[in-house]
Amino acid sequence: MDSLGLFGYSLASAAYFTFALLIFAARNNTTLARWVIISTLVTVVANAVAAAQIQLGFSLQWAMLADGFKIACWSLLIILCNTEHRTFKALISNHYIRQYISIWGILMLACWLASFLLNYSYEYIFLLFIVLNLWSLVLLEQLYRSANSQVRWAIWPMVIALACIAIFDFVLYAQATMVDGVDFDFWFSRGYISLIVVPLLLISTRRIRNGSVRIFVSRHVVFYSSMLMMAGIYLLVMSFAGYVINYLGGEWGSVVSISFLILSGLVLVALLITESLRRKLKVFIAKNFFANKYEYRDEWLNLIEKIETTNAESYYQMATQIMMSKVDAHGGAILKKVTDQRFSIQYQENVALNESINEQLVQCSIFCQKQGWIIDIEEYRQTPTVYPELTLDLTLIDSNNIRIIVPIFIGKAFYGMFTLAGKKETKQLNWEDRDLLFAISKQLGNFVSLHEANDKLAESKQFDAFNRMSAFLVHDLKNVQAQLALIGTNAKKHGDNPEFIADVFETVESATERLSKVLSQLRNKQVAQSESILVDISELIDSVVQQRNICLPLVTFEKINNCEMAIDGETFHSVLNHLIQNAQEATNKHGWVKVELTHKENNLEIKITDNGCGMSESFINNRLFKPFDTTKGNAGMGIGVFEAKQFIEGIAGIIKVESIEQEGTIFIIDLPINPVYELIN
Repeated sequence: MDSLGLFGYSLASAAYFTFALLIFAARNNTTLARWVIISTLVTVVANAVAAAQIQLGFSLQWAMLADGFKIACWSLLIILCNTEHRTFKALISNHYIRQYISIWGILMLACWLASFLLNYSYEYIFLLFIVLNLWSLVLLEQLYRSANSQVRWAIWPMVIALACIAIFDFVLYAQATMVDGVDFDFWFSRGYISLIVVPLLLISTRRIRNGSVRIFVSRHVVFYSSMLMMAGIYLLVMSFAGYVINYLGGEWGSVVSISFLILSGLVLVALLITESLRRKLKVFIAKNFFANKYEYRDEWLNLIEKIETTNAESYYQMATQIMMSKVDAHGGAILKKVTDQRFSIQYQENVALNESINEQLVQCSIFCQKQGWIIDIEEYRQTPTVYPELTLDLTLIDSNNIRIIVPIFIGKAFYGMFTLAGKKETKQLNWEDRDLLFAISKQLGNFVSLHEANDKLAESKQFDAFNRMSAFLVHDLKNVQAQLALIGTNAKKHGDNPEFIADVFETVESATERLSKVLSQLRNKQVAQSESILVDISELIDSVVQQRNICLPLVTFEKINNCEMAIDGETFHSVLNHLIQNAQEATNKHGWVKVELTHKENNLEIKITDNGCGMSESFINNRLFKPFDTTKGNAGMGIGVFEAKQFIEGIAGIIKVESIEQEGTIFIIDLPINPVYELIN
């Protein structure tokens, strides 16, 4: 094994020296390229010292010391990828580089001093290399995750190469800490691992042609990295396995060691290669270990304030503008689903969506309903695999300037979508942006739905009012028709009677006035306002009785004096006419109907009594005053008694009914006397 280890370290040293020569021959004078040469040469020295240690047998701590400098150089190279410094002097002044050098120096000095004071114990040195290798993994993960797709393509070979070395050493030193000694099978393999990754480093160096990769790390916080979580789990598993083996009296075998190494490699591949797993893990860590980007209470209050204060011609415009403001979009539209294959544009601002985009919108709606995701066009452009089963024509999307598509759900039902316009360099949405947009979209969807329901309700009320007005007008027309029909019926019998002819002209004049009133109401689309004048109620009742006495049974009424009050005489005449007519129709020709008027101190009481068929208590309570409910079949409208009740109660009166089946009915109208001449609107 010693000869294999010597051969491996020697080959690795030669390979890195050749690698340094190739970089030097490229005559790249950038700071990044120069530091790659320094890191490579330090790696040459570290491998050479490890080879010499095997050949000469001096203390292993010298090889570990060289390894400490090698780890520091490559870690500084990773940090250097995130700086704009072009000279070594400026580089040394960088906060993160100085921070790393300071902490690294303190750890190296403290651990070697502890080893010296404890009679060259390796325990603290093993812990040191666990920390240094884990730190390298954290920096690599931050570097890779914070890079865009183009930069990732350039650096992923380097990330894999350095991560393989760091994971191998992490496993080596973690095992050494558990059993208080280095497994030399692992130690001799380090040279070959270092040799194998040289081509990956060479590929990254060739891809970064100008040596000036610029990568912004979103959070310079070590706990952001999932590598820490994986390392903690790994060490816990290692500790438990070591405890079990020691408890059972076994030894660490090659199978167990190789198993942990393979497990570490799989974790690395899963984190760096598997896109969906990385995303889910990243969101999980950010949600559970970091403060939210948005304060949802403030966002909620801000949304309410915008809804209350935003000036907009429609609620569609208001909802679109609020959604646009959340992503600083310069344009947007709200689309409502009409059918599965068609959308209606309710409002659009600074965009002009045309018919050609409809098919793309249908594709987006199917995806949004199935996945419940927001569609970020820039993310789709770079990594379309994130949006399974979604195929978009980016040329057509760009021509309509669509950048973000936010679905609108009301409950679980799909309502439509917001399409937001922006610049091509618009920043991609993260999970927090998506959560906020989803929450706002849901609230705005409910807001739009509520206003649509209010519009439908208002429209329904308008139709209801128009229908009610029409019913009253038809009822008036029916009364006019009945008057004119009576003239035709009695013309043959009384045509030569001068008094009849005079009554005919009077009736025609009255009918003409009522028809003019009906036509006026139809033109104005509303029931005419009632006008109160001083009316002698006794005279009014007498005129109604005379008009009704052309039919049987005859109506009896005794007039009284001094019975005036302010009332809409025409409407009250119609109400009394209808109630007396109902009494006549409920009574056979040989029966009787009488009207009584009682003048009390502050009110009038009118009784309309008949000895007709009567009504049941159930009919009076449930049907008598219900509009459009009639017992006359097609001959009645079912609104006469309802109109009477509405009118009487409208002038603060009371209408009551007393009835016994097969004996008769009494309608009692109690009116407060208002002698003042006034106009009631």
